[in-house]
Amino acid sequence: MTGRIDQYGFRGLFRDDVLPGFWLTFGITIAYLGVMVLLPFAALVAFVTGSADGWQVLQESRVWAAVRLSVGGALVAALIDAVLGVLTAWVLVRYRFPGRQLLDALVDLPFALPTAVSGIALTTLFAPKGWLGAWLQPLGIQVAYTQLGILVALVFIGLPFVVRAVQPAIEDLDPEWEEAAASLGASRWATFWRVIFPSLWPSVLTGFAMAFARGVGEYGSVIFIAGNLPHRTEIAPLLIVIKLEQYDYHGAAVIATIMLLVSLGVLLAVGAFQNWSQPWQKAATH
Repeated sequence: MTGRIDQYGFRGLFRDDVLPGFWLTFGITIAYLGVMVLLPFAALVAFVTGSADGWQVLQESRVWAAVRLSVGGALVAALIDAVLGVLTAWVLVRYRFPGRQLLDALVDLPFALPTAVSGIALTTLFAPKGWLGAWLQPLGIQVAYTQLGILVALVFIGLPFVVRAVQPAIEDLDPEWEEAAASLGASRWATFWRVIFPSLWPSVLTGFAMAFARGVGEYGSVIFIAGNLPHRTEIAPLLIVIKLEQYDYHGAAVIATIMLLVSLGVLLAVGAFQNWSQPWQKAATH
């Protein structure tokens, strides 16, 4: 690896002079990830594989219905968040209007609120006699205690991930690119897809992955508005809690492992796809 001359005239290896104390910081990082992430995951896998009785839970249709609802709902909610998050981030970055700072602060409200408070607030709002539910009920639209309510809750808690991931990317965009595209006769739609989106989509994909991973394991904000009916509105995290209350620890661990593998698989796939597409992204922007 070639060296470089820093501002003080010393030549060093690139790997060592980014931050002082490389091996110390690297060791602390590995130790932290090992103790806080890898060790609990290994303990969970060892507990699940240590007994054959726990795998019987996979034969229950109730389990797969809850897993499909959690994974499918998180996927649809993350897709909605990807669209709404880009629009919200664009408005917050590109426009100046009264109340902009307040709106920017409200984006982080799902982060600050306890999940149970979010669930109670959404249930009160969309209940048949709630502020919005009373208007939707005559139209034949019921949100609370349905799968639609679960989707609303997942969209609510996942939106900040996309907004905060996309905002820096929009701030780095040079408006001259859009002006150049417009001067060449490109429409606004063509400008967005060919000039703006190639620079934004890695951030959009990152926000989507984080929103999906959060939605898969969400519990507090969902159980109050879901209704919790088996095979219909029962999510996997709630079923894990039910298994624990029934002292079925192996069954709960198996369901938890499935959800963990799904989230981990999505995050790894997104990371691998971003690394694979970096050369193409650079070629498109240059």
